[in-house]
Amino acid sequence: MSRADVVVAGNGVLGLSLGLALVRKGLRVTVLGEPHRPGAASVAAGAMLGAIGEVTDVLLGSEDGRSKLELGIRALGTWDDWLAGLAEDAGTDNDVLSADGTIVLLNGVGVASIDDANFAAIRRAAAEYEQPCHDIDVTEIEWINPDNAGRPFRAVHLPDEHAVDSHRLLVRLEQAFTARGGVLAGEAAASLEYTNGAVTGVVLTSGTRVEAGQVVLAAGTRTQDILDTAGGAAGRIPRLVAGFGVSALLDTDGADGPRSVLRTPNRAFACGLHLVPRSGGQVYVGATNIISPTVVDKPVVRDLHFLLDCATRQLHRDLWTSGIRAAQVGNRPVSLDGFPLIGPTELDGLWLLTGTYRDGLHLSPLLAEELAARITGGETRVDLSRFHPVRQAIQPYQRHEVISTAVAHLLATGYEYDWHLPVDWPRTIEHSLRIEFARFADEIHPVKVPPAEILAAARYSPVLVKMLRELYAD
Repeated sequence: MSRADVVVAGNGVLGLSLGLALVRKGLRVTVLGEPHRPGAASVAAGAMLGAIGEVTDVLLGSEDGRSKLELGIRALGTWDDWLAGLAEDAGTDNDVLSADGTIVLLNGVGVASIDDANFAAIRRAAAEYEQPCHDIDVTEIEWINPDNAGRPFRAVHLPDEHAVDSHRLLVRLEQAFTARGGVLAGEAAASLEYTNGAVTGVVLTSGTRVEAGQVVLAAGTRTQDILDTAGGAAGRIPRLVAGFGVSALLDTDGADGPRSVLRTPNRAFACGLHLVPRSGGQVYVGATNIISPTVVDKPVVRDLHFLLDCATRQLHRDLWTSGIRAAQVGNRPVSLDGFPLIGPTELDGLWLLTGTYRDGLHLSPLLAEELAARITGGETRVDLSRFHPVRQAIQPYQRHEVISTAVAHLLATGYEYDWHLPVDWPRTIEHSLRIEFARFADEIHPVKVPPAEILAAARYSPVLVKMLRELYAD
């Protein structure tokens, strides 16, 4: 048995960032997790530092959605100091940034109700929150060479929304954490130990115990398995599922890649098609998004085929002959109501830092500092009460809005697949899907409804249906 002031279960970007923030405060901290991070979101992330680029029309339509956006905008302002401090602690150069700004492309591959609406929402949010956003001539965008049917006709430049190399970031975080005296345990947490309503430590997969009065679960989708060992403490917290995604690292055959992130607006239940420059003549292409009740640890042929076809048609035709350096899969932690789980639980000393879906890496410096302040009783700067883990399911949208969104995104997937249908068939399909989704939503609960992507995934997953019924019953 070993002892620590705080144990952080999870060695992805969020877990390591929190560990670093805590050791900087003089605490003894142990971070748990297998070194190769099987199925973790951090490993397969494009690592875009995006807030305005992630805006959707739906997001702006609710107070809860705007709270997420405002958290993301606030996180943008933390990265310069965070990376400088990381380099100082690690004793290395400040070499983690991989892209300078973001260009958002609006092309004709998706559907107007999503792409046009989200592109307009990006420009509207930038103006409202006073973030730099400039219209640019698509003929002046460097590097892109799409198929004629996928060429963009509008674009905006977000000069403050960069990207980092996620692999290099993980290395630097480990170096900084251990240089400050933190301990990397090298294996995962299996269960919690607690007595009299308070956590006392963690049992590792080997059976080793680590004693601590404060435990933070930041193990992404695997957090749920650990939380389930805490008895009733998990009862009133929305369960976590996986938003698994496939990405790829491609060679550019010696040609220079772009300097900026290139992406579309969010669409087809995912974070849009995006390409991020990496060092060594490589580019990152991502990413698909499928909701799953269990972790997926291998890339799926269907998703890899879809992703690479989209990249070659919409970004650069020469990617068709690129070498595939790596095909990656990551599992984003998604709560059943779609919002983060951040803060204390009903078990004294047990904290959650998960459920951040596609925003975890971008939010990591801000959330690490904020949660570290709460654990140590320090001064906080951000109101995170909306995302308290112990809560009723957040439902910011009306049932008809969720059904409309689910149907639109399902159809958008078909257009990205370049389907060929008689011109009147999509309208017929849309009508039938609306009826089906409305009936299916009624089967889950007569009033409450999950986010659109979870509703769509649950149609083929009895396990998800059971989870949702239990959530709404509680």
